[in-house]
Amino acid sequence: MLLCVDIGNTQIALGLYPDATDESAAADPRPPLVRDWRMRTDPRMTADELEVAVAALLGRYAPQVTGIAGLSTVPSLLRELRLLTDRRPEPSLVIGPGVRTGVPLLVDNPREVGGDRVMNTLAAHRLYGTACVVVDFGTSTNIDVVSAKGEFLGGALAPGIEISLEALATRAAALRSVELVRPRSVIGRNTVECLQSGVLFGFAGQVDGLVRRILAELGPKAGQVMVLGTGGLAPLMTDESETITEYVPDLTLLGLRLTYLRNARST
Repeated sequence: MLLCVDIGNTQIALGLYPDATDESAAADPRPPLVRDWRMRTDPRMTADELEVAVAALLGRYAPQVTGIAGLSTVPSLLRELRLLTDRRPEPSLVIGPGVRTGVPLLVDNPREVGGDRVMNTLAAHRLYGTACVVVDFGTSTNIDVVSAKGEFLGGALAPGIEISLEALATRAAALRSVELVRPRSVIGRNTVECLQSGVLFGFAGQVDGLVRRILAELGPKAGQVMVLGTGGLAPLMTDESETITEYVPDLTLLGLRLTYLRNARST
């Protein structure tokens, strides 16, 4: 099985996919996840600690791993991920300069584009074959634009939901962190509900406003545009958004799988 590892600033997402042992399996853009996990990101983690943590999560699946594909948006952990994969016996691929993704980056400085955004672009276009807007709810809220040809056109970045709530609780003495759930109504009747309303509906409105501006800028020439939600808080936000049409929880992992297969076939 192929192990895909997405190291983000707050969490590490891992997913196991079946081996692509024939052309039909390799052509499937969205095979079912055998199993997936999330763990907290510690930027001080060493390759040894990362390997132990991943092995503990894999458990009985560990001996079945036949390949590894990974990325890290945390610079300190990118080196550790490379060290881990270099000493493993399985074929591996770590996203970085020189890795063939097939995604044209039509931006001023392609090296600034995070690997997670490239993987989301690749998977979104492979899944739907149309222009897409990908809203990734992570440490930051990334809104990425994909052309009908599968090109990465750029996007918008905003502070993430959790760090915004933490900053508010830190800077405002009378406020505190609250559970991110839907309140009874938009008009909160206590401090907790007021915070939940402002965060949940406020961020949904922010996303919808940005997406609508992006769609207007793309114009009718873009044709059909799918708006996808992904990331750790996407299940909560997708239901409140008026513009997100599909929820794809493993979009980044799917992009890693597609890139691994692309590079494996070319070697």
